[in-house]
Amino acid sequence: MSTPGSRWNDKVVKQNGDPGDHLSVFTNTQTPAGSAEARLMFAFKKDTDTRKAYLAGREYYSEEGTTFELRLVQKIKQQQSADPTSRPGYPSSLGVREFIRRATEVALGKSSRAVVEDRVLGVQTPGFTAAVRLGAELLRHWYAVRTVWCGPVYLSSPCDDSLAGIFQAAGIQDIREYYYWDYKQRGICLEKLLEDLTKAPEQSVVVLSASAHYPTGAALSQNQWAQIANVIMRRRLFPFFLLPPQALCYGDLELGVWPVRYCASQGMELLCAQSFSHCFGLYGEAVGHLLCVLKQKSLLFPMESQADRIVRLLWAQPSAGGACVVATVLGNPAHLVEWKEEVKRIVERCMLIREILRERLRLLGTPGCWDHLTQQGGLYCFTGLNGEQVDFLSKKRHVYLLPDGCLNVSAINSRNLDNIVESIHLALTTSD
Repeated sequence: MSTPGSRWNDKVVKQNGDPGDHLSVFTNTQTPAGSAEARLMFAFKKDTDTRKAYLAGREYYSEEGTTFELRLVQKIKQQQSADPTSRPGYPSSLGVREFIRRATEVALGKSSRAVVEDRVLGVQTPGFTAAVRLGAELLRHWYAVRTVWCGPVYLSSPCDDSLAGIFQAAGIQDIREYYYWDYKQRGICLEKLLEDLTKAPEQSVVVLSASAHYPTGAALSQNQWAQIANVIMRRRLFPFFLLPPQALCYGDLELGVWPVRYCASQGMELLCAQSFSHCFGLYGEAVGHLLCVLKQKSLLFPMESQADRIVRLLWAQPSAGGACVVATVLGNPAHLVEWKEEVKRIVERCMLIREILRERLRLLGTPGCWDHLTQQGGLYCFTGLNGEQVDFLSKKRHVYLLPDGCLNVSAINSRNLDNIVESIHLALTTSD
């Protein structure tokens, strides 16, 4: 005996055929090519060799080979969780106010003219990538409102592979490159960089790494930055600064943000995407910030309204936990001193690894000059190895670098150093 429900199901099948005959709406979905990092991680996990070393990660790794968490951050988290007056709740769509204030001061300084004149907008974001995406969205909407934007977005060559996709996802399809790294000289070629920016159309957006450029780790001097700023102003370009590993290049907040402060002091409008995830060890609670320096205070409210609208469509509200930790540290002089000491030790360890790597390669008689290893800064190092040599490292020696030869220096420790040095030497001296 059939039930009313079964009779209804029979009727649906008779009218529409066997449900199994219907194709899924996702049948024709294309499988995108995985990122180089995802493919590397997959190969690394399949590798059963005990010598294997993964040097392509984005986090800071301790000497023990684990993702590092600052002691101060652990202490503050414990205090916040034990606070009976703490009440969880949604923050504003633009983020935690105290965090925004502190992040703005870090980038521009308390006495910045732009801050004093109240023409700076700060927005907390769920990580660095989200800050770049919000900046891209604001540029597209703002330029469309103000004027017809014909200018493209210029990215450094090389740069983070995901950057072009972020701007394209925001509807900006005209992506171009400007010269940054000279592969033969293993350093920045300022002459060609300035030449490319001079040729860029007016109103072009130029994406610039304020410090510790990824993937090369190479940084520009203050004099070089002044020359770039001069071209940007003369050609009426728009600077979009990136600060993903804030403070982890020099161990000093002031030095790392000098280009941003200099351009703001020249009266330039700019965007700056910041990340506090690396320097606070908040990898599971990604904390980002987008800074917008405007020409006039009158632009602040419409820009804030536009940002609020976009944020509500993209992620509604950022997480408050990590932002509160950052605000607590930056707002407490004693905490700030302790945090700076921990960050300084991280930077010193990375520089020591660079020096040891260079010296060990020299002692082995490895072909080429390796001085560029210590001329770079931050977590990332552009070794200069080519694609074939990188393949040799992963397939023959179980050492995994990004295809362009970039590695994370913090992933090198006393247990894997000997194998890594020997492997790089063999990659350059072993014939096919």
